[in-house]
Amino acid sequence: LFALALAASHPESSGLALAALPQVARTGTHLFLFAAYVEQFRGWGRGLRRAVGSWYTSRDADALAYQVVKYRQREGWSHRDLLRLAHPETAVPELRDTFDWIVRGSLGEHTPALIEAFVRAQATSDPSVWAALVREHGLSWEMLPDAALGEVGVWDALLDVGVPQTALMRQLPRLTRLGLLPDLGGRTAEVTAQLTDAERLRAGRVHPVNVLVAQRTYASGRSARGVGEWVPPQKVTDALDAAFYAAYGAVEPSGKRTLLAVDVSGSMGVPISGMQITAREASAALAMVQLATEPSASAVGFTTRPGAHGWHDSALRPLAISPRRRLDDALRVVDAMPMGGTDCALPMVHATEKGLAVDTFVIYTDNETWAGNIHPHQALADYRRRSGIDAKLIVVGMTATQFSIADPSDPGMLDVVGFDAAVPSLITEFARGL
Repeated sequence: LFALALAASHPESSGLALAALPQVARTGTHLFLFAAYVEQFRGWGRGLRRAVGSWYTSRDADALAYQVVKYRQREGWSHRDLLRLAHPETAVPELRDTFDWIVRGSLGEHTPALIEAFVRAQATSDPSVWAALVREHGLSWEMLPDAALGEVGVWDALLDVGVPQTALMRQLPRLTRLGLLPDLGGRTAEVTAQLTDAERLRAGRVHPVNVLVAQRTYASGRSARGVGEWVPPQKVTDALDAAFYAAYGAVEPSGKRTLLAVDVSGSMGVPISGMQITAREASAALAMVQLATEPSASAVGFTTRPGAHGWHDSALRPLAISPRRRLDDALRVVDAMPMGGTDCALPMVHATEKGLAVDTFVIYTDNETWAGNIHPHQALADYRRRSGIDAKLIVVGMTATQFSIADPSDPGMLDVVGFDAAVPSLITEFARGL
């Protein structure tokens, strides 16, 4: 979306970029994010207004209704803001009435039923009405007022209708606090079955590492921000653990020859900000997933210790982890590696010395220090020159710091600052040249 916004701001590419907006911005959230980006580069000229209007008019009325009541505002934008800028025109009565409701709040003869149900849900305080509207019209939890989300009957209805995989993982603490997930009975059996359903995980594009973050948070019994507590049933915790491995099938490989290098220095044991997971755990998990899904990949652990003549690479070792092993076993392997400083040039130096054929180097580090005899971008340039392979380097800084390892002028190098749910797909897309 950022790239689309940038392309929409250059005369030679703006036409194609704006024409692609309805296909690229698949949800209301995407549209709001695009609006926030594009405003940084250009004004609201006729072409941009027409493209935003097309996002609304190109959709079926029921599909548009779903978008406008589920994703009502983000990034400082609302649908009302965008419609007042775009002024879209349509001959479809249902779309016209949808626009009228967005801008003026008025219901018409052709207003989609979902919008009418949303309005009723906002106007009532009766839990039985909320539950009935969910079952009759398929309202999602985002379409309900906050008070409704504290009602057991409403969540029973939402679970009956179906909660998407990622949303279900996020709502586990709430469901637990409401008593819907007891050790015996309740909705525990069906919820745990859905959590471990490989097909649902694949359809929802749920990455294993995102499951791991959810599992660690849920098992801790408190949110990362400390605003809520719950007692996690073992069955649900175990289901999330199983879901980590079941989600391997949801990962799209890059298909590149990949060397995964995990920083095993002592500072990697610190929790990632805002998460109940350490940088070492997340790195080991990502490495396991890539080893399971990439057709040609290997992993090494690296750290650096000072010698008589500077730093040396004696602490780079093959990482004996396998997708067939448990994550806990992989962490024990990482913990057993000798610890020292952080020299992120070691993977490229190692590949050069051993004559390895590598398309993509992926380094997981906390960027706390850099210690070595050669800078990583120099080591990569040397590897490219000596191997003849135009290799890429992705450095994932598991904690957000000011430190940069990649050369920003090199299009084949990428610094990822901080770790969140978007990182795994970003790694794959960059490796594939997308």
